[in-house]
Amino acid sequence: MAFELTIVVPVLNERDNIGLLVDRLEATLAGIDWEVVFVDDDSTDGTLGVCKSLARKDDRVRFIRRIGRRGLSSACLEGMATSASLYFAVMDGDLQHDETLLPEMLRCLRAGEADLVVGSRYMEDGGSGSGSQSKTRRQISVIGGWFGRLMLKVHLSDPMSGFFMIRAEVFENTVRTVSGMGFKILLDIVASAGKDLRIKELPFVFGPRRHGESKLDTLVLWEFLLLLIQKLVRDVLPARFIMFVIAGSLGAVLHLGVLGLGLRGLGWEFLWAQAAAAAAAMVFNYFLNNLFTYRDQRLRGGRLFMGLVSFSLICSIGAVVNVNIAEAMYRVGWPWWLAGLVGAAIGAVWNYAVSSTLVWRLARRTAAR
Repeated sequence: MAFELTIVVPVLNERDNIGLLVDRLEATLAGIDWEVVFVDDDSTDGTLGVCKSLARKDDRVRFIRRIGRRGLSSACLEGMATSASLYFAVMDGDLQHDETLLPEMLRCLRAGEADLVVGSRYMEDGGSGSGSQSKTRRQISVIGGWFGRLMLKVHLSDPMSGFFMIRAEVFENTVRTVSGMGFKILLDIVASAGKDLRIKELPFVFGPRRHGESKLDTLVLWEFLLLLIQKLVRDVLPARFIMFVIAGSLGAVLHLGVLGLGLRGLGWEFLWAQAAAAAAAMVFNYFLNNLFTYRDQRLRGGRLFMGLVSFSLICSIGAVVNVNIAEAMYRVGWPWWLAGLVGAAIGAVWNYAVSSTLVWRLARRTAAR
């Protein structure tokens, strides 16, 4: 069944809010052919059960259950990709977005006034978000909005908004250039669509959360800044690669520190100092990449340990190459720091190749058996 409007709602542990949201949509969208798609990132509070129960009773309610991956942006993309509707709306499942704005958003798109309609908390003639947001969330919104306008020249009063409606054809034209990482899908779409995108903003008041807890934290701002960098380089480098390079650079600093300490401070042979430095950098890079680079696939508990074991085993091949090449360069007269850097760089290329295809997926599959 095809609907005119699909509302995509990414959810994680929002059990008590889902039924209320469906009731609100039904009251607000009377006379409109609509459906809602809940994209659940494998919630643990019974969210999936509520979605199933509602879907059995109402054909307008659908859900997607995602296992082994998380992220608001990718959830929104997957929800829109499953629909044949003419228009897509995106809103949170925590009841903080004003669903009564949806009919006016739809009217603007139907009338051809815009390709994208954004609910804004910060328009001069209305809208508010300060009274119902935590201090951290306000800071993320303000800082992120300022960077978005400055670096990408995006003319939006609220580029960090997660409440908008878009034409299906615009989504189809931009989906392959959207990174899909992090929380801020709106800015990702706007930056990918280019200057020809017609945008209209409508003010709304950001409401209080009724149930559950906010999923935002300070790492969201980190992901957002990486998204800006990716768009500035015209998507030549993927955001995940940029994060891996940054983690690898910090690992290289640690590598040189351990190498210098072992070689100059403790009087070790270069071979042993380089081996110790490679091992320290490998463990450091694993935990840093698990926290940042693969945040949407982050390993925890037993999976975290299994991931470290598999990462160490696979990357030990790169470490052997690293150590032997650096040792050979040092013996023919290269400076210790340059030999160490070259070895580390070769090891980093191998580590990225295997981690992006094997480590996190392998740990999840093994733990699930």
